[in-house]
Amino acid sequence: MTGSRTTLGSLAGAALIALAATAGTASAQPLTVVELFTSQGCSSCPPANANLIKVKDRPGVLALSFNVTYWDYLGWKDTFGRQEFTQRQVNYEPPLGHDGPFTPQVVVNGSTDAVGAVPGEIERLISTSPHAKGPALSLGDGKVSIGAGTAPGGPADVWLVRYRKGVIEVPVARGENTGRTLPHANVVHSLQKLGRWNGQATTLPLPAATGGLSTAVLVQTPGGGPILAAAAN
Repeated sequence: MTGSRTTLGSLAGAALIALAATAGTASAQPLTVVELFTSQGCSSCPPANANLIKVKDRPGVLALSFNVTYWDYLGWKDTFGRQEFTQRQVNYEPPLGHDGPFTPQVVVNGSTDAVGAVPGEIERLISTSPHAKGPALSLGDGKVSIGAGTAPGGPADVWLVRYRKGVIEVPVARGENTGRTLPHANVVHSLQKLGRWNGQATTLPLPAATGGLSTAVLVQTPGGGPILAAAAN
């Protein structure tokens, strides 16, 4: 009887270990990062905003809205716009083959892009874009843990993104969208460079989030290059 109990206990323990390993693998599934560069002062942007909302809860997808500032002169200052978001988009344009930034623009994994305003366009971009093939990446216990791997093109940047998960409705009183209430999905509030990753296993401190914001971390080739790995909580 004692031997049977031991055997059953061992089997149960093995099953729990296998279950935990499976769960760990699922949580480490590479994320597809979908960045929408948008503006409340752009009359062409609402359809792309709506399309991003459709994919924001898709498993394995990290959808983010970056509001840019270069349409503020049209009469409405974007309530979420930041110059660093505009600069992020500007950095993408040469590698993607564009002369300058435009809205709306959807960039997937830092490597492919589209306008994103046509129904199904973002979904097609997600399905055809190359998957991130970077290091293991995890967040927890106040730190960012990055595994060993290859850093193509030299050390990669590690970006901290704070965003408001869900949909926010913004009434616009002036400019091209006067009188409209525009929905935004997963609006980014801040973008900060945490450090660099040179291919060796690395741990970086992760500041605590405030104001109910969610956290994402991106490991990315510098100069608007491909995203190598992403994680979110």
